[in-house]
Amino acid sequence: MTPILHSHLPHTPWGHPATRRLPGIQPLDPADWLRVDEAYGGQMALREQLIADRLPVVHALDPAALPAGQELLERVLTDLPRLGFEIGPHDIRCPDGRVVPCDRGRPLITLGRICQQDFCLMQKRGTQHVLTGAILCFPASWTLAEKFLRPMTGIHAPVDVYDHDLARRVQRMFDMIRPEQPLWRANALLYENPDLHSPRTEAAPRIPPSGPAPFLRSERQCLLRLPVTDAVVFSIHTYLIHIASLSVEQRVALGEHPLHRVNG
Repeated sequence: MTPILHSHLPHTPWGHPATRRLPGIQPLDPADWLRVDEAYGGQMALREQLIADRLPVVHALDPAALPAGQELLERVLTDLPRLGFEIGPHDIRCPDGRVVPCDRGRPLITLGRICQQDFCLMQKRGTQHVLTGAILCFPASWTLAEKFLRPMTGIHAPVDVYDHDLARRVQRMFDMIRPEQPLWRANALLYENPDLHSPRTEAAPRIPPSGPAPFLRSERQCLLRLPVTDAVVFSIHTYLIHIASLSVEQRVALGEHPLHRVNG
């Protein structure tokens, strides 16, 4: 299968101290949380295939989280016209020409068919936010089935650097997100293969490349609070690029700050 690659990477998380250290959170312009880029057509073709063939693997929604999913869909629909979408009463015409029915009874599936981003719904249950729903076509070495309905500490249990102090800081950040002020961060990891759909179980974690690797995978992750249901949306825009396509400045910074030191 021909790799679906980006021609450039619009951010450099390893190149700046504020984004290089965990969790690397920055304020986000509310108008810039969704993007359509040069990989849209290829990524959406793969998303359609995964949703058609592997729906139980890429989608989960707690029935109690349906209102949050519907609120998320309505929020996205209000933002899409400026990105080249045409919103009709019953369907959405996408920038690549596809017309997708707007199924409000299955909001995350509808989102998965129109947006490059994956979406996770995080809702406060007890003292922590819990993953109550997701459309996750492009997992980076994790599986939705293992994380669904788990709290933040359970989701990040395999992550060595996610200690008690970091967990406390991340939970405090989730509690303080305001609807009018979304946040973003980005990670960067080297991969030997260009597979966008790359699930791995906790029992079989990814082994980082021991030497030079040809591909860099970076997730632009946005955090947005929905004002009605109070759910926090965790969106993931996945960039996959050949190392040779990085800018000179990015490659120089990569030599100064190897990715094993960059937030994951």
